[in-house]
Amino acid sequence: MSITEPPRIARFTVRRFARCAVRGPSDPAAVRELWIVLHGYGQLATEFAAIFGPQNVDDGTRLIVAPEGLSRFYDARSKPEAHAEASVGASWMTREERTFEIEDQIAWLQQAFEAFVGPLPRTVPVTVLGFSQGVAAASRWVASGQVHASRLICWGAALAPELDIGPASPLRRSQLYLVLGLRDRYASPERVTAERARLDAAGLPYRFLSFEGGHRLDDATLKAIAADGTAP
Repeated sequence: MSITEPPRIARFTVRRFARCAVRGPSDPAAVRELWIVLHGYGQLATEFAAIFGPQNVDDGTRLIVAPEGLSRFYDARSKPEAHAEASVGASWMTREERTFEIEDQIAWLQQAFEAFVGPLPRTVPVTVLGFSQGVAAASRWVASGQVHASRLICWGAALAPELDIGPASPLRRSQLYLVLGLRDRYASPERVTAERARLDAAGLPYRFLSFEGGHRLDDATLKAIAADGTAP
């Protein structure tokens, strides 16, 4: 074999542990809404779930489940001197083995969803919210048709670009929200205009909400969406 020939890749399916951060009622009979919320790049499920507290979403009747991305890492942005002091974050995927990463994330989200939705009455509506990198994961999951979400909230990022948004897309079963901070450094006006034009051209209905702020969740906007889906 030539020394310039690339190595062969062997792939395996392995068992591993994953986790969700959960807030809201522990009694299924007290649940009137289920929210599945997906964090952004470098966040952990625990810190992300904390955002959905009593100040906006957790009113005692909403079950809020924050699955964590399967790839945790030491966050170099914290510039630690040692790993023992470094911040830890999680990611939904990278470009490496992209197809398999997407398969893994959808399978994990579906498993987490079924574990929490199973004990609930069938009439309980489901809201799926993705923030930043979590938007791509959330939109791919809903587009897979495995979860019927009443609402899909895409906050601070666009739908995954490869998704079918045509007339037969499962995305059309959900009320779609695009939410953006007006000073979000990751969303230039050109990118926002292009995404809205893409959705408009496909005839995919959506609500566009904005707030004064950057690349973050906004309590007032989140509370308004939780209450009735209108902007404050």
